[in-house]
Amino acid sequence: MTTPTYFKRSTLSLALLTAFSHPVLAADETNQDTTQLETITVMGKAYRNTATKTALEPEETPQGITVIEGELLEQRGVKSVSQALRYAPGVVTEQKGAAVTMYDNFSIRGFNTNNLSYYDGLVLPHLPGWNLQPQIDPIAIQQIEVFKGPTSVLYGSMPPGGMVNIIAKNPQVEDRTSVGLATGSRNLVEASIDSAGQIADSDFSYRLVALARKQDSQVNGAEEERYVFAPSLDWQVTDRTLINFNMYYQKDPAMGINSSMPLEVLKAQSPSVSMGDENWSKFERDVFMLGYKINHEFSNGWSFLQNARYMDASLYQENTYHRGTGFNASTGQLTRSIYSTNESSKSYVIDNQLSGLVVTGDWEHNLLLGIDYQDLTGDSLYKEYAANAGFYGFNAYKPNNNLLDRSQIKEVYKENHDISYTQTGFYFQDQMRYDNLVLLAGGRYDLFKSSDKKVSSNPPGDGTDKSDHNQFSYRVGALYELANGVSPFASFATSFEPAAGTDSKGNSFKPQTGEQFEVGIKYMSPDMSKSLTASYFNITKNDSIVADPADPTYRDKIQVGKVRSQGLELEGRADLTENWDFQASYTYIDMKVTEALDQNSVGTTPIYVPEHSATLWTNYYVYSGVLSGMRFGGGARYMGEMQMDASNTQGKVPSYTVVDLSLGYELGNMSEALSGAHANLVVNNVFDKEYYSCFDKTNCWFGAEQSVELNVKYDF
Repeated sequence: MTTPTYFKRSTLSLALLTAFSHPVLAADETNQDTTQLETITVMGKAYRNTATKTALEPEETPQGITVIEGELLEQRGVKSVSQALRYAPGVVTEQKGAAVTMYDNFSIRGFNTNNLSYYDGLVLPHLPGWNLQPQIDPIAIQQIEVFKGPTSVLYGSMPPGGMVNIIAKNPQVEDRTSVGLATGSRNLVEASIDSAGQIADSDFSYRLVALARKQDSQVNGAEEERYVFAPSLDWQVTDRTLINFNMYYQKDPAMGINSSMPLEVLKAQSPSVSMGDENWSKFERDVFMLGYKINHEFSNGWSFLQNARYMDASLYQENTYHRGTGFNASTGQLTRSIYSTNESSKSYVIDNQLSGLVVTGDWEHNLLLGIDYQDLTGDSLYKEYAANAGFYGFNAYKPNNNLLDRSQIKEVYKENHDISYTQTGFYFQDQMRYDNLVLLAGGRYDLFKSSDKKVSSNPPGDGTDKSDHNQFSYRVGALYELANGVSPFASFATSFEPAAGTDSKGNSFKPQTGEQFEVGIKYMSPDMSKSLTASYFNITKNDSIVADPADPTYRDKIQVGKVRSQGLELEGRADLTENWDFQASYTYIDMKVTEALDQNSVGTTPIYVPEHSATLWTNYYVYSGVLSGMRFGGGARYMGEMQMDASNTQGKVPSYTVVDLSLGYELGNMSEALSGAHANLVVNNVFDKEYYSCFDKTNCWFGAEQSVELNVKYDF
């Protein structure tokens, strides 16, 4: 029997090492005698975290934060950021079910993030309200950070619930290459490569990540196909200067469907049911990003970081939808329509950060000054069509997904949108320390402008929606480190979201603002093997925009006044033994509309907000005996019932519990010839639990059905 090659390390230690390093400084290292593991090394005093953009240690941050390491992404076999967030406390993900894979839909502490994510500390711009929204594939992700509560003080326009930042895999000096093959449910075929190392004896190191994947969609008549190419290069110019160049290209020739179904249909059908038509089902997306990061340390203890990225994206889709009123529950007759969108955008984002340490008496001040800017221009062409008569004879209880005759379609309506927006932010922050007391204070001033010029036909018309907002956001927080590892903390922060567009009466939307008060404790054991975060939060969002309950097509929006979300969040991690690690979370949310123009809305709970949710994940490693080299992992996630619709008149979406399993094996324990090879078997939704998510009772989606995947990788 060969020596076991599993390297068991503290989950907590890994989280602390990786969670808060700015990606420009990441350099992964490996041990040739262990499974491929990545740690983070940082250059000098330029160590920064995303939550504060300074050198604040994670245990010193007065804010709820969840970190999902790259190893967990592999163990769970996730294919998207949405799937990666399934075990994150306070997050409701995959809001449009499992078949709608082209978006990362999720909310944090009850507030929708509007598909907005950050990649290496910079926003991923997208066309507001449209379909062209970039995704980052997990093959290129080092880890995912979930920050709870407002982050506008450093990032500008953001919902008050929180934000997600995706950390990219970055160059490393140590040579390593990993090639992988995967197969599984729904005819999954996948190949990947992840290679890194120093280029000869030069000052350059690289990272190359690539992937090809093809799989049938969960629903009939649709496929998912993706290709990723993501190279990056580090140039250590001097001991004090590091420059990173990075590129990300993703081509999605097919990404499933974007159609909902009435709840009655889902209850009577299997998760493969679709109201779409295989002759009108396209979703093609291309995303190209090119960026750089410059980090320089001055001799006086100050450092400067410039992080910039350009993005060019395009999308074309053909999709089927229903307006909600055309369904006969007794006969199954469902009136459908078809449309297409052709969308494109170009954007660039830049963030400049100057930080340094100043000592005044017994106080240390870690100061941060910054200016960032983002600019997006894009267009979207929307068309609706009339189809052949046979297409309209669709029965949802006996679906035929091959009724459309493309030769007979006729354009009946179109509208074109020219969209642009800019945001400029000026921010500052002072992180102060006096003995065991940490104080955090910061502010930001934003200038936001947007324009949406619309030209439509049948009936012809045009108009321009413009938005011009300036806003100041701020944050204050305090944390005190007790000798026993417990650190109580409290914070108050505000948020800002500009709002373009109008309601059904033509009234322009006001800017949305929010504020959160959070108080809690953080615990870290002396050996860093156990941690716990417990927090109470109270968030208020002003002038919140939600779906108009009076509109059966769910297209119109209204501003309801105020929405309040308060609750409790618990998250713990522990290495129970050298072989056994464990993490669990629980979230309680009480969310209500507290002020509204329509008094019938007061007291209602928005959709996608469970009162209770909980998760559990554990791994057990075997180091000796017949099963040496095995890892047994598994988890369960519970999501409580949610309101079926915004008016709270259609009942509730049922609660559900899903169980997942993950088994790993180091093949080198079987034979020296297989040293460096390892296998991972993932079974999601082990008991094939059927569950749903709903916008209202006529617009629902199936959750992910049972799936099995086997992934084999070889590291050298």
